[in-house]
Amino acid sequence: MSLSFYVHIPYCIKRCGYCDFNTYTPSELQDGATLEIVSNDYIDAVLKELESAPQQIVPTIFFGGGTPSLLPAKDLGRVIQKIKDRNGLTDNCEITLEANPDSVTLEKLKGYLEAGFNRISFGMQSAKPHVLAVLDRTHNPANVEKAVSMARAAGFKSISVDLIYGTPGESLDDWRHTLESALSLDIDHLSAYALIVETGTKLAAQIKRGDLEMPNDDLMAEMYLLIDQLCEAHGMSWYELSNWSKPGHECRHNIAYWKNQNWWGLGPGAHSHIDAKRFWNIKHPTTYKQRIFSGETVIADSENLTSDQKSDEAIMLGIRMREGLSTSDLNPSQVQTLTTYGENGFVEMLQDRVLLTPTGRLIADRIVRELTF
Repeated sequence: MSLSFYVHIPYCIKRCGYCDFNTYTPSELQDGATLEIVSNDYIDAVLKELESAPQQIVPTIFFGGGTPSLLPAKDLGRVIQKIKDRNGLTDNCEITLEANPDSVTLEKLKGYLEAGFNRISFGMQSAKPHVLAVLDRTHNPANVEKAVSMARAAGFKSISVDLIYGTPGESLDDWRHTLESALSLDIDHLSAYALIVETGTKLAAQIKRGDLEMPNDDLMAEMYLLIDQLCEAHGMSWYELSNWSKPGHECRHNIAYWKNQNWWGLGPGAHSHIDAKRFWNIKHPTTYKQRIFSGETVIADSENLTSDQKSDEAIMLGIRMREGLSTSDLNPSQVQTLTTYGENGFVEMLQDRVLLTPTGRLIADRIVRELTF
């Protein structure tokens, strides 16, 4: 048995207008602490939580946030070293750092490599300044190219960028420019996510007031199909609904999620999945640290997945991937439903597997609902 780790770093310099992630700016922290003050203390708490995790060998570690690249390499390296000493790492363990392009220097990047990271993912989102402004992103688009070049020069062998499409005011030409800019970089992997407007965010309030207008479904579909077309032309194939990579550069950590393998989430608000039991931590970092240091549990709640839930999730996650679903895992009614979708060009029916076509990926959620109803 193996165990992946997700390490949550819940700090950002500024909150983006679309973000509802469990992350905090220094001004939002109740104790008014600065990032310099919280870093050591926070890592101590994460290391203490780690003592509760199973001692199984680790194939992937992913530091997400927030903005993990705000913290010094030596602090994040303490977590990697403790996991290595306690659990052991596989020979090809994938260790990913999420990074803001503005927050890295060549020296910092070399430090992350020395700490054990071998994969980095930059939050690019868009190459158009007016789109970044709507998203409240702080980085200069030119800094993405600089950051990617520095990461390659430092020695990173696997580099990814994250994009968001469907921002209010973004045209298809804007999106094409962003994709062409991203694919001109020295990257191995690209993630592209449709913008989801979360209740309670600044962006949601702007849309509700009528200050901004969301793009229509037809434009969103065109944007998705354009990603697939341009990525394939640049030697990156889709392997999951929102992810494309060069051969051998798929994100193995995320694949562990999609295959419902075991992982432990360290940090406030982090989710874990161990042998069909799912549990998640309390959200606020101050409360998280207080409980950790006083020996109390930081688990907020948990659930044991039923056999029906496991079956439905296997369909929901499996259909998102390039390998698709095995027909042996489906009942006759589900196979018939998919056959109908196949006749309409939304899925490809192979001898023993069912795969989504590009247009089928546009309605993946609808197909899943019909299969799991």
